[in-house]
Amino acid sequence: MNEKTNYLKLLPVMLAFFAMGFVDLVGIATNYVKADFELSDTLANIFPSMVFFWFLVCSVPTGMLMNKIGRRKTVLISLAVTALSLLFPLINYSFVSMLISFSLLGIGNALMQTSLNPLLSNIVSNDKLASTMTFGQFIKAIASFIAPIIAAWAALKFGDWKYLYPIFMVIAILAIISLGATKIKEQDEKGETSTFAECFALLGDKMILLSFLGIMCHVGIDVGVNVTAPKILIERLGMSLADAGYATSVYFLFRTIGCLLGTFILAKYSSKLFFLISVIFMIAGFAGLFFLNGLMPIYVCIALIGFGNSNIFPIILSQALLRMPDKKNEVSGLMIMGLFGGTVFPLIMGITSDTMGTQIGALLVLTVGVAYLAFLAPQLKK
Repeated sequence: MNEKTNYLKLLPVMLAFFAMGFVDLVGIATNYVKADFELSDTLANIFPSMVFFWFLVCSVPTGMLMNKIGRRKTVLISLAVTALSLLFPLINYSFVSMLISFSLLGIGNALMQTSLNPLLSNIVSNDKLASTMTFGQFIKAIASFIAPIIAAWAALKFGDWKYLYPIFMVIAILAIISLGATKIKEQDEKGETSTFAECFALLGDKMILLSFLGIMCHVGIDVGVNVTAPKILIERLGMSLADAGYATSVYFLFRTIGCLLGTFILAKYSSKLFFLISVIFMIAGFAGLFFLNGLMPIYVCIALIGFGNSNIFPIILSQALLRMPDKKNEVSGLMIMGLFGGTVFPLIMGITSDTMGTQIGALLVLTVGVAYLAFLAPQLKK
């Protein structure tokens, strides 16, 4: 494949990365659903947990499915499920229908996250994989960043935050059409189908296991801050949800900036060093959230966490994929199963914050994830 062809093939793949970012609407959506149905933190946090529960169930089977039907077809199925999930709130808005919508969003995203990154490895060379994955995360982060803004705009202008759903659904359909019309040669698509036991046996490799736990913590922090940041502003400053929701956009704005910078930094410099610097940013941000109460200081802390967490995922995933290049589908399935951290963290955070009667409880849970990433940093390859 020539360079021009590669870039042409990257366009629909990057649109799929944008659709992958739709999963991050769960943070702001959870806050609106909580207000609409008058739910406790523990009950409201079931919604993001429902999304990320499916990563535990679907990721490894998706890795096996890719061996049978190929990566591109698996991504197309994931986009179709994502589009369907965005349709449910438009048909009926209730507690049950939102649970179904969030579940379908989780299933679609589990399929997409497992198949899209290995598909990218069929387009770019190994030495460009980490930086290209980071660029994909940058595109994904744009969707994450604009979701709370669209929801707040729709709530203020039309009195209904759910106008977010049809906008994203149209984009998902466009992603299906563009990727469906693109042919991508998958050199290893006819690989032998591994069994469940063979897939999970890969966790016997120390670095694969450490990487799996690292992704759990990364996603736990990502979803946790997404859900908790507006609650901190509401608790400490008495802000309305529409105004407090911009805290999520601040997080994703700096996550987006971090992904864009990471695209260039990772192409030239050590992944290990950049990972360590990223963790230091997160430590500083969380430390500030425990003690600061002003709007701008809280925004700065959220920004530090967003910037710090922006490149953790592609660094861990690329190292795991390159560690076992002949098992990319299976390793991808295991790594994406680690996104189950998005279920574990919010549930514990909801219980802890309800028990303590403050969002400090949620922050304590998140610091455990940051501590693990600090432990992981020295284990990575340069």
